[in-house]
Amino acid sequence: MYPADLVKPMREDLTNIGFEELHTGEEVEKAIAKEGTTLVVVNSVCGCAAANARPGAKASLDNAKKPDNLVTVFAGVDKEATDKARGFMIPFPPSSPSMALFRNGELVHMLERHHIEGRPADMIADNLKDAYNEYC
Repeated sequence: MYPADLVKPMREDLTNIGFEELHTGEEVEKAIAKEGTTLVVVNSVCGCAAANARPGAKASLDNAKKPDNLVTVFAGVDKEATDKARGFMIPFPPSSPSMALFRNGELVHMLERHHIEGRPADMIADNLKDAYNEYC
């Protein structure tokens, strides 16, 4: 587990723009079961989360179509919530950071770490925008 003061600014990078933090498995289940579309960001302390994932997720919201619900879990901090979220992302292996788009509880789009690491934030945003335009 990472210290709370270390991850606070990393959490706020998403919560300050409207992402809801999920800390329990029950919260994850409720969020994914919501009607409509839900973007789940598995946040992380790694450099690619700071340079690519979070900025890409934020920039993706500058789009005519966007998810109805924005939620985040923090790998290495919110273990129960992260494990539950990753369970909904099967068959994709656990990775962080990662992002998944659900529609009416069904996984419809997935960005794994290897889709994020080494890619610019605008490319990640464009990938998500394409998914929003198709599913939202």
